[in-house]
Amino acid sequence: MENNQPVRIGAHYSIRNGYTGAAKAALAQGAGAFQYFPKNPRSLGVKDWNRKDAGLCKTFCAEHGLISVAHTPYPSNLALSEEEDGSLFHKTVASLRNDLEIAEACGSKGIVVHFGIYKKSNPLQGYKNIIQCVNRILSDWKGQAKLLLENQAGNHGDMGMTIEELLQIRKLCLNPELVGFCFDTCHAYAAGIWSGAGDHDFWEKAGSLGFWDFVECVHLNDSVYPAGSRKDRHARVGQGYIGEEALTQFTEIAELGGKPLIMETEAGPDLTYREDIDLVSGWASI
Repeated sequence: MENNQPVRIGAHYSIRNGYTGAAKAALAQGAGAFQYFPKNPRSLGVKDWNRKDAGLCKTFCAEHGLISVAHTPYPSNLALSEEEDGSLFHKTVASLRNDLEIAEACGSKGIVVHFGIYKKSNPLQGYKNIIQCVNRILSDWKGQAKLLLENQAGNHGDMGMTIEELLQIRKLCLNPELVGFCFDTCHAYAAGIWSGAGDHDFWEKAGSLGFWDFVECVHLNDSVYPAGSRKDRHARVGQGYIGEEALTQFTEIAELGGKPLIMETEAGPDLTYREDIDLVSGWASI
């Protein structure tokens, strides 16, 4: 389990000063990685993005050893049915393809997208919809950026709470090599699939299934609520129910060496993420 490669710790940064501005802010705060919204997080609109800025971001990150990931807009729902809601389905596909193109231009590892929400009576149809949507987004995609499915907390239903679901969806996609995972610690804890420090069953299962081999990013978030709450409320690392001991384990997984550990929480008293970045860096060096 020991990780001999340096973990890349960071947080989510605004693009108000462009993609390059987000990268520079992350580096200034001691981060080795960062996450950003490629466009308005509340909209599925297709963005006419600044190619020059994206190219400068890619170059800056390469020069300074920064790794980035993009997070797709909140309305993105992979479980939409093309047959039942064709207009929204096509809008979602276009939006996520747009995000993928921006991420590629910025040199990012991929785009993080929540697993999907389907509340009708037949969950199997929901899974079929997700596969169909992912296949459509990745159709003829030749870039290096991947689509990263994120596990869910269970606050919107049962779908997407387990690592088995992520693995099965990836396996059934036409181009599984273009699909990876983003593992959110708060979501896993809230869903009840991981109970924190001492939960050896979870680590054994994830290892035996080869889950970590496909994880390209970790959202390293503590939880405001206890395990199994199905409430998606992030707390600053070490300040919630998950705690330092459990979160430290994610700095030690060999398969995560060199991959980004991103915090999606409020900033510290100085309005930066420096304090939490330094804290997790300390865990990793022990």
